[in-house]
Amino acid sequence: MTAGSEEHEPLISSSVDNQRVTYNNSPQDGNTPSGSPRTSGGEVTLAIPQTRNYGAIGGTEKVTYTWADVNAFATEYRSRDRRFWNFWKPSSDRMFQQRKQLLRSVNGAAYPGELLAIMGSSGAGKTTLLNTLTFRTPSGVVSSGTRALNGQPATPEALTALSAYVQQQDLFIGTLTVREHLIFQALVRMDRHIPYAQRMRRVQEVIQELALSKCQNTVIGIPGRLKGISGGEMKRLSFASEVLTDPPLMFCDEPTSGLDSFMAQNVIQVLSGLAKKGKTVVCTIHQPSSELYAMFDKLLIMADGRVAFLGSPDQATEFFKDLGAACPANYNPADHYIQLLAGIPGREETTKHTIDTVCTSFAKSEIGCKIAYEAENAMFHERKISGGWADAPWSSVAALRARRSPYKASWCAQFRAVLWRSWLSVTKEPMLIKVRFLQTIMVSILIGVIYFGQHLDQDGVMNINGAIFMFLTNMTFQNIFAVINVFCSELPIFIREHHSGMYRADVYFLSKTLAEAPVFATIPLVFTTIAYYMIGLNPAPERFFIASGLAALITNVATSFGYLISCASSSVSMAASVGPPIIIPFMLFGGFFLNSGSVPPYLGWISYLSWFRYGNEALLVNQWSGIESIDCTRENFTCPASGQVVLQTLSFSEKDFTMDVVNMVLLFIGFRLLAYIALLFRTRRGK
Repeated sequence: MTAGSEEHEPLISSSVDNQRVTYNNSPQDGNTPSGSPRTSGGEVTLAIPQTRNYGAIGGTEKVTYTWADVNAFATEYRSRDRRFWNFWKPSSDRMFQQRKQLLRSVNGAAYPGELLAIMGSSGAGKTTLLNTLTFRTPSGVVSSGTRALNGQPATPEALTALSAYVQQQDLFIGTLTVREHLIFQALVRMDRHIPYAQRMRRVQEVIQELALSKCQNTVIGIPGRLKGISGGEMKRLSFASEVLTDPPLMFCDEPTSGLDSFMAQNVIQVLSGLAKKGKTVVCTIHQPSSELYAMFDKLLIMADGRVAFLGSPDQATEFFKDLGAACPANYNPADHYIQLLAGIPGREETTKHTIDTVCTSFAKSEIGCKIAYEAENAMFHERKISGGWADAPWSSVAALRARRSPYKASWCAQFRAVLWRSWLSVTKEPMLIKVRFLQTIMVSILIGVIYFGQHLDQDGVMNINGAIFMFLTNMTFQNIFAVINVFCSELPIFIREHHSGMYRADVYFLSKTLAEAPVFATIPLVFTTIAYYMIGLNPAPERFFIASGLAALITNVATSFGYLISCASSSVSMAASVGPPIIIPFMLFGGFFLNSGSVPPYLGWISYLSWFRYGNEALLVNQWSGIESIDCTRENFTCPASGQVVLQTLSFSEKDFTMDVVNMVLLFIGFRLLAYIALLFRTRRGK
């Protein structure tokens, strides 16, 4: 039967449907090996070996992962009536719940030393099964069933402690080299009691094992911006990050996605090599080539959320041959099985009949019965543990891990590692730093040339006030847009690493802000040094240093507000779009466009949140306090007699200088706290 054939009747086999399966747990005689099948007529008797001695998992090097009766449902709410006049009704009257079953009574097992590939057509349930096995079901999906590690109950904490999960999308800090990335991973992933020298030896071992020696000093790269390592090397680097801690159980989601045939074969060879070292490796894969298919130790073929087959490639050949759906010669078996069980538009009933026949036949086959028994045996063992019939050493270990911190490294170790990585990512983009300083120098020179050599007369008062407000505007917009993409651009990396228990959210936030602090302390000093005396501001040295300090404070308040926008935004484009409309109202209440005494009472609260107001008042007080006389060079023009009159005209007061500084410090702290809270909120949503 060819893959494209429309005849599925040979799949129906009455001999298979009428088989009856019994279990025989009695001791075997000397002539019959344990576990061998004995067939008599229509009855298949399986000689199942005695219960495995699972023992405690703590400290073990090999893990058998079994699952039984796993079901998953997708729940969504749909509107009963979409007409707009019904939206005032309660949601319970407008909406109804719709459930779709994604997985149906899935049984299976993954053993040490084997590479298990989960295959199937699109929508067959591969990713749903992997997410269920790793306790990563997304919101809206409800799963049930039993999962066991060496026969003992599997919990999210236990699985996290024993397994590694290589996700489909590779996320890295692109400016780091391969070796720097692995050193960071070793610092935050490995146990806190392991000495530094041992961590570095482990990094070197992993680099050699996964053939990353040639590219260990090459930057990872940023697509479309910074050239780095190849796709295959990037995927191997993902594996290297996970195997640093030498986990006995590994899950991989579509490891060959986006790779050419050679790179895909290279990646599967890596997985096969890890399995041969005694690890239990489970991966999903979509339509592998015949070369990749031959590398798998076990296949789990999914169809419509059910198990169509679970066994070795040779067993799959025999199974489908017995059903009358043998793979043609010189044909990729994976393509044949997937096409056989894939949905055909317009032939839904025939496809459903084929899937039902294959899945039912496998459930009643010798292989299916053995797997079902192994999974049920693990369930029985779990019930004994939960019922108190046996000691549960792994349960105590899992409980201990649940009570302990989920992080392997201490707070200080996390902080040092994340700060080191953040500092590397800043310093490894020298062009960006050069552009920032060049922009600062050019703008300061431009403002200095435009307002050059101002005198203390009525024209000079207006020009100096305008130059000072330009100080404020430049320090705000330049620095907000410099940091507006800091957190939202790295948000997927942060969420993945944070949820993997690598570091805390407060560690990440502090490290990112401290790594960039030297730049934001230097930029305002450069700006003030160039423009201050060119414009002709108050020449007293102490006034210059006060102005420099105020510019640095204004810069850091604006940067804090930029961090808030960045943490609250889901993407760089959203942050760039939201930023200006929010900043403009604060700028309007800065005392330059609108006199502070003319602010409407119902909008006064905005002025209290405006660093433009406090910064403008502090800089003007620093400029005009102590100025006793101002030259009046033209008649019939309003001319302030002194600096005190200039401040009174703007509704500013020298007595408010200290409060202006205090309020800017409070805004600095408040914006940073709000940014941190926004980051925490995003981690909760991304979980």
